[in-house]
Amino acid sequence: MSAPVSGTEGYADEAEELFTLYESIPTADAHRAVLHLIPTAPSSVLDIGSGTGRDAAWFAAMGHRVVAVEPTDAMRLPAMELHPSPRIEWLNDSLPDLALLLARGERFDLVMLTAVWMHLDAQQRRRAMPNLAALVQAGGVMIMKIRHGPVPVGRRMFEIPAEETIQLAQMQDLHPVLNLRTESSQERNRIAGVTWTNLAFVKRKESVA
Repeated sequence: MSAPVSGTEGYADEAEELFTLYESIPTADAHRAVLHLIPTAPSSVLDIGSGTGRDAAWFAAMGHRVVAVEPTDAMRLPAMELHPSPRIEWLNDSLPDLALLLARGERFDLVMLTAVWMHLDAQQRRRAMPNLAALVQAGGVMIMKIRHGPVPVGRRMFEIPAEETIQLAQMQDLHPVLNLRTESSQERNRIAGVTWTNLAFVKRKESVA
């Protein structure tokens, strides 16, 4: 059996429980802080670390075309069954390289990373940011939700200051438009002291000479 992709440790073992948990929280509630940044007109959306497919299905229901990236089979395969949609394409790829995705040469109007970034160590984050920036359309938006607080047993997470992520993004022409700390939408996590940083960036449009 192959080792899990770096950062996905613990997810396969808890997949069933996580499906119940994640699917019980409406996407609009989970992403209340960034709803104003999500396109209303049909757009191309990249959902990196799509997990149970909850958000991908929500985007598809809004009329968006979604590429849902999830490297954990125990999450991706049931997600495909739970949320069948002709608007969602499921892809087995992973940060920091996103090699399959980058080879396609696509760019997206919205790139979402929910509860993903804190699984990467400092070196992986430096490698990942240029790859993410290459996937954002000029004028497009990248949204990150980054977890803070106690690390669940068996998981791999790092405490990441917002300033570091903003600096890495700015080096790739991603302009920060949101930096907001919010509490967890899960009562158990709120009690445990879990909080989230909501970051959003807009890819600068190339200036016309």
